Amino acid sequence: MAVRGAVPEVIWARPERTGRGPKPAYTRDDVAAAAVRIADAQGLDAVSMRHVAAELGCGTMSLYNYVPRKEDLYELMVDAVSAEHELWEPGGDWRADLRRVAHQTRALMRRHPWVPRLMSPVYGFSPHALRYLEHCLACLDPLDAPYGTKLELIAMLNGMVTTYVRNELDTAERVRALPWSEAEENEVRMAYLGSRIGTGAYPRMAAAFTEDAGPIDLEAVFERAVARVVDAFAPR
Repeated sequence: MAVRGAVPEVIWARPERTGRGPKPAYTRDDVAAAAVRIADAQGLDAVSMRHVAAELGCGTMSLYNYVPRKEDLYELMVDAVSAEHELWEPGGDWRADLRRVAHQTRALMRRHPWVPRLMSPVYGFSPHALRYLEHCLACLDPLDAPYGTKLELIAMLNGMVTTYVRNELDTAERVRALPWSEAEENEVRMAYLGSRIGTGAYPRMAAAFTEDAGPIDLEAVFERAVARVVDAFAPR
């Protein structure tokens, strides 16, 4: 519901403090770090203005002097972890550099499992996010394509990595919640799947399982997915 009299505002355009009054006890970085610690330890749902204020040792209402809205707090959090991206000197092989970006982003999201839930273009233009985006474009300097196409490639790659990691995290969470072992769960499900395929109603599925009956290498699957996204933008 819209708030009467409210106007759009970007947290980064808002000064951390006015020219009047005493120096604030905390910085935005302090607030973001406290929120990240809570999210890492307890999950994103545990992040609230009250909880962050308690982590900092201040009153909840005083926290609004630093962060007007919870959405701004989320943006601060995303920017804080974006600072963890390693920005190296591109090596001239844009495919290799982007594959490195993808693996680094996946590792970051695994360290901070709440990040996939907050990935949004809305939070894509914070200070550290802009530095990351500029780095990705620098990696793509050897690619002969318009900047619009390069931005599409970066967005598609980030979207693929985010979806992949979120599926990994959701699967891990579901497995932890099982009252039995993952091996027991898989055994029952594979037995059921085998009984269905054995009816002859799914010949293509039967052929697929016969062709590759070994365990799935998820790392290799991720590598192939990244390569396919990247290679799709190579000049033809």
